[in-house]
Amino acid sequence: MVALTRRAIRDSVVRNSSEEYVNMMQSGSPFDQHHYDYSPWFFWSQGPADAQRRQVELQQGLQRENEEIVISERCFISTLAAMQADSLHLGYQSYIAGHAYITGDLRTGRDCTINTFSVVRGSVRLGDGVRVGAHTSILAFNHTIDDPEMEVFRQPITARGVTIGDDVWIGSHVVILDGVHIGSKAVVAAGAVVTKDVPHGMVVGGNPARVIRARVGKSPGGDSTDLADQLALFAERARSDGEAILDRSWDARCNGGLFLDRPGSAPSTRAQCDAIEIADLLLGQAPPQLDSLEQIRRLQSLQDSASGLVPSLSESGRPLAPPQDLADDSANYHVLCVGYALEILGAKYAHPIHLVARLSGEEVVAWLEGQPWDGQPWRSGHWVDMLATAIRWNAAQDVRGVPGASEALFGWLTTRANPDTGMWGAPGRGDGLLQIVNGFYRASRGSFAQFGLPVPYPLRVVDTVLAHARDSRYFHPERQNACNVLDVVHPLWLVGQQQDYRTTEVQALIRRLLRDALDNWSPGEGFGFAAPQAGRRRGASVPTLQGTEMWLAIIWLMADLLGLATQLSYRPRGIHRPEPALSSADLPKDRRR
Repeated sequence: MVALTRRAIRDSVVRNSSEEYVNMMQSGSPFDQHHYDYSPWFFWSQGPADAQRRQVELQQGLQRENEEIVISERCFISTLAAMQADSLHLGYQSYIAGHAYITGDLRTGRDCTINTFSVVRGSVRLGDGVRVGAHTSILAFNHTIDDPEMEVFRQPITARGVTIGDDVWIGSHVVILDGVHIGSKAVVAAGAVVTKDVPHGMVVGGNPARVIRARVGKSPGGDSTDLADQLALFAERARSDGEAILDRSWDARCNGGLFLDRPGSAPSTRAQCDAIEIADLLLGQAPPQLDSLEQIRRLQSLQDSASGLVPSLSESGRPLAPPQDLADDSANYHVLCVGYALEILGAKYAHPIHLVARLSGEEVVAWLEGQPWDGQPWRSGHWVDMLATAIRWNAAQDVRGVPGASEALFGWLTTRANPDTGMWGAPGRGDGLLQIVNGFYRASRGSFAQFGLPVPYPLRVVDTVLAHARDSRYFHPERQNACNVLDVVHPLWLVGQQQDYRTTEVQALIRRLLRDALDNWSPGEGFGFAAPQAGRRRGASVPTLQGTEMWLAIIWLMADLLGLATQLSYRPRGIHRPEPALSSADLPKDRRR
């Protein structure tokens, strides 16, 4: 009797071609009238021919109405879905189930499924074989909340997009927020709230989502965890330690609360900035010890309105006398760290760097010629870094400076680079290539890297850096420090954007340095400036904010050189950011020409 009832229902569907009953074809039940809307993966193998033909017609009509909609073969879009996308590209055999809500720009690879009651909004990219569980929300935009006097829904929207790799399984009731990248072969457990990047091959869960374990196997032919897995696990460990690292260096009694480089040390201007960068890298927010608006106010108030420079702090945490000289080494580094910390917090200097804005081209050249390039090129590069970064901050405030000053800086650097080394200056006595390599990093970071310009002799830079990296005085695992490793890694990363030269040697060096660095993390404390000696942390190897900020950035640069940066789930946005801060078009121009 049951079989006769089902046959009668099927016959009725075939005769009437009524969409209301098409989906009964699978189960024959009046309680399953939308079978394929909720289980779309059966549609092309089991669905009625009339329903399949009607689906194709609907898809063709949708594509005729909007040229930004491209639907491949054997796709299914439920008529119960809310399809409000401005742009839609569905890969072969991809499905959108009933009651899904799609807006913005969605592009999928093949064999993707967006299940029932899922929400996909904004610019979203799915690789091949991505399955999105029911009731999941992928939200590739957000409202800003910066103005407490304005209702949130009226405030501007930010949108960075969401990218999901191949073979990713996303469970039900997951929330994925704007700006997230999920690496291929990852699994996101049901109920997870994903606020940061998910490394390749990792299983994540929780709120906020954290790495639970590695899904991918170990490296072929080896018994140690693959370097990619090591990076992903390191990133998870570092993020979980982020709050403890900041708490460890916070002194609530010092002048209303200040960060110390490490417990017991004196407060410093740099420590406040390092804390902001570490919080951004590991927590994705400002340090929780102090309201971000108060942090902005404090940093801006440090700047001297006359010179534009930022002073050091006294032992009680109060600003010392305002610096008035561009030869002040400590104040020069503050031009960098305070400016970038403010930028991370969404703010900027209250005043231009006036001492730099007043320099003419002739004065810039005189300053450059007066630097101790022979014997102390690191100090010379330090000064160039300040000068170029000050030009950058001034340009951002539309303070153009004296015509010809920026041309003088870049012209001098381009014409004075040594074609044999690719760098500037001569080594210091008895220290090998250390000074010129370290000086090159500082000078090129602020100038060529910061403005997106190619360095003059990239191949010679690689030769010089690789020769320097063979010096065991600086690169034995127990003799490494953050400056010396950064000053090797950043030039290789920078010129690697221009060419592929001695790549095998570069990657072998970077893999070795990266493994050394990952071994030096101290749980709950971070990195020391220097590597521990004989496994013991003392002196410069004791964990500090400076060491932690620098090594986190170094590790990202090394991972990026190896194509593994997505494993880290963080990306530097401060002093060591990989993107140019401005383009060469933003440099002040000499309008007298």
